Amino acid sequence: MDRSEIIQKITEFADQAHGCQTRKYTSERYIVHPLRVMEICHSYTDKLSILAAAILHDVIEDTPLSKDDISQFLGTVMNNNDRNLTVQLVVELTDVYTKKDFPKFNRYKRKKMELERLREISAQAQTIKYADIIDNSIEIPRHDPSFSKRYLGECRDILFALDKGNLELHRRALALVVEELGKTQRES
Repeated sequence: MDRSEIIQKITEFADQAHGCQTRKYTSERYIVHPLRVMEICHSYTDKLSILAAAILHDVIEDTPLSKDDISQFLGTVMNNNDRNLTVQLVVELTDVYTKKDFPKFNRYKRKKMELERLREISAQAQTIKYADIIDNSIEIPRHDPSFSKRYLGECRDILFALDKGNLELHRRALALVVEELGKTQRES
């Protein structure tokens, strides 16, 4: 199976996992977001496990599937090393301090705890996180200006704390977040 076939199969798996889920602010199928994240990553790396994890980065968090489900599927399309690294990256990118699991914590406390956890993720996972922030930082201000100031502030804090990933992509993400934050402050 060649690389493009592997990416296609992973995309189909992620799309099926997300099912009828759509982007919060549009009627687009959810898969458009992970694919944009993957394309942003692809501008900076060709590493298959990073591209695969970018496509799968929200599967554990947003679907009933587990890391074992992902691992089992990836075993059918990748070698063991790529599979193991992809699963590791997806796990690193999965929020731990969610409202569902920590209902007594407010958003501020959950995000603060999540930020501390994110400081420890690998450089490769940080690279994917930068791409995720870029895609969301384009989309959220356009569709939810009232929430975007808070969201962009959280992204800025994440980017200040996460400095092990691709440096060029980090700079791009930080520049975008600062620019969008400036727009929200001028508009308020």
